[in-house]
Amino acid sequence: MTDFDPGDYEISELGPAIKDIDDRGELEEILQAEHRGENRAPAIALIESRIEKFTEDDEETTDTEGLDLASMSTAEVGNALQNVDAVADLESLLEREAAGENRDSVTRLIRNRLDSVRGSDDEAAEAEIDDRPPEERHPDLDHPTRDKRHVRSLRGGTYRDMWVYCETQAGELVDVSKEMLGKARELMDTYNDDYEADERVVAILIGPDVTNHVDDVVAYGADAVVVREDDRLDRFQHKPYTEIFCDMARAGASHDGGAVHGGRDEEWRDYDKPRYVLFPATNNGRDLSALVQAELDSGLASDCSGLYITEEVISNPVKTGVAGEKKEFERVLHMKRPDFSGFEYSTILCIDNPTREFHPQGASVIPGSFDVPDPDPTREGVVIEHDAPLEDDWFRVTVTEYDQLDEGIDLTGHEVIVAVGRGIDDDPTKGIELAIELADQFEDSEVGVTRGIVTGSFQFDAHVEQYTHEDRQIGETGQVVAPKLYVAAGISGAVQHKVGMDESDTIVAINTDPNARIRDFSDYFIEGDLFEVLPQLTTALKEGQFEAVVASDGGLADADRTEPRGDSR
Repeated sequence: MTDFDPGDYEISELGPAIKDIDDRGELEEILQAEHRGENRAPAIALIESRIEKFTEDDEETTDTEGLDLASMSTAEVGNALQNVDAVADLESLLEREAAGENRDSVTRLIRNRLDSVRGSDDEAAEAEIDDRPPEERHPDLDHPTRDKRHVRSLRGGTYRDMWVYCETQAGELVDVSKEMLGKARELMDTYNDDYEADERVVAILIGPDVTNHVDDVVAYGADAVVVREDDRLDRFQHKPYTEIFCDMARAGASHDGGAVHGGRDEEWRDYDKPRYVLFPATNNGRDLSALVQAELDSGLASDCSGLYITEEVISNPVKTGVAGEKKEFERVLHMKRPDFSGFEYSTILCIDNPTREFHPQGASVIPGSFDVPDPDPTREGVVIEHDAPLEDDWFRVTVTEYDQLDEGIDLTGHEVIVAVGRGIDDDPTKGIELAIELADQFEDSEVGVTRGIVTGSFQFDAHVEQYTHEDRQIGETGQVVAPKLYVAAGISGAVQHKVGMDESDTIVAINTDPNARIRDFSDYFIEGDLFEVLPQLTTALKEGQFEAVVASDGGLADADRTEPRGDSR
């Protein structure tokens, strides 16, 4: 029975302490003691690497002295090298090959094996993690975050609940707040079933008179509502909104076993920080989400359009603490967003490291990504009033005068949308004119554009310029529409645009490129030049022949179409 207690050592001290222990049985006992005690992944990795050294020493190894390199083929040398793990032996083989045949292929094999063996040694050394903060490891350097101790990540913290920041504008609860509450309710109901848990949806309301929305957010799915009212919060400001939200999130960090960085006990909760947090991907929501998650020392997936919670198996040694080992992480929020290419989705994960915990797992949600749920006025929830003091210094910026901007065009709710993209580049003004003419043939219609039109360098005549502004943009960073008919002219079909129109009942795409991505999620695809096709569609509508032209056989002399795709999109 060993007297060695691994719990007496920090990670940086444990490696040197076990370096001289040569009894494998004693090391096995130390490993079990660590499992029973603090169960630290880096410590376990260190002890196991020391045990593996004895296993490797016991295994049969190649007798490098007996190898006759000159009589061996390159393949035979490669096979023999698999059992050579001593750096000195490999260096000796390298010298012998250089003095003999000096074959480039064999030299490369030996050098690669050398690099592999040295790399394994480096990985074992890297397992001796010094997780002290930078200001402690390098006291001689100036650290700008030295005084921001609350930013440091918790270890061994307790995390529960999904928080939803419910934004209000002009005194009204914005629709995306309702969408997020509905999705959060769905996620946490499934979560509680899967993990036999009892975690809640917590709505956050900040601003003047936000108590008016308490009943609404409960009806849309919240179990608890944290409210902060103050007349000075009538306009969104970075500093006070961030400080208030972070104080709410950290308030539980003083309970037993929690970290004590400015936290306090609260009766309604018994955890350090939220497990998950959602923000709207609005102008203010994007700002607040980034600031809050940075202050809470966690990560953020921005502009998400899909969310789900499940397990994930990870082999990244940065996350597992041991090279080559897989680890299953539970309760991981998978956050889907279009990637930077515009044609694929990426799923973002926020996963802990062996010495750091990244919570809350945070995402901002694109408006229109989820359905607004039907409110349930019979639901009940807990209301918590946030009453921590607000510093006057947080309100150094005041708005003395402002102009109310035009709200712009609301494309949602229309039965028909005619949208144009970069395909109008041959004659931009004419392209917009054709879209307007087609839209005018319907009783309830509007014209939309892609981001490429808004941010491109197209030159438009004054009479159509109003149709090319950002307020008509459809897609991830624009509006999300779901009309009965969506006509997409000269649009390639990037994922960012797909997010904004994929729920349309019927999608008719017009493009000269038969392989355009939009073809994959269109009901009808017309291969043709929009400058020729749009006028024909307009004429057909005027003559009452539109359905026949599009739905029967295309009816366009210079265009082909695919078969209707139904639910394929």
